[in-house]
Amino acid sequence: MSGASLHQLVMDQLDDDQAQDIVTIPLEGKSSIADHMVIASGRSTRQVASMAQKLAEKIKQAGFGHARIEGLPAADWVLIDAGDVVVHLFRPEVRSFYNLERMWSFEGSETSMLGRN
Repeated sequence: MSGASLHQLVMDQLDDDQAQDIVTIPLEGKSSIADHMVIASGRSTRQVASMAQKLAEKIKQAGFGHARIEGLPAADWVLIDAGDVVVHLFRPEVRSFYNLERMWSFEGSETSMLGRN
């Protein structure tokens, strides 16, 4: 199973869970931590926690192994490490404070943002 299919599973699940402002940053060839970083927001700590738990379960069910989750139960910022894809789920205020998109954007790289409000 490829990193691309894992990335697609993550994107589909976040879309199904109505995540907001989904951004994917390609890291392949730029970082050894993962091939993709996905950043998204939830409206509340409850939604962030729910999205993280559902996503980890879907990743496991699809045969990608056990994803590590950091940041529960506070759920202001939850990290899901699925190997080739690292997912950061935030409450909007926390996301704007840390601004990971800017920190991880590379000169001249493509960062795709799906307009979800």
